[in-house]
Amino acid sequence: MSTSSLTWFRSSYSGSQGADCVEVAACPTAVHVRDSKDQHSPELALSPTAWGEFVAYATRG
Repeated sequence: MSTSSLTWFRSSYSGSQGADCVEVAACPTAVHVRDSKDQHSPELALSPTAWGEFVAYATRG
């Protein structure tokens, strides 16, 4: 799947003040992550399992 056809979602923490945030796009085989300030920067693709583990770790505080 071409990443240009993905639907990207910006972090709810993104603001209009240029905060450091990410955008995420999910498809059945991967979760794609990119810099919300530079949409042409390299993207990171994670398996859905790896993404779930990352989110669980990040929310532990």
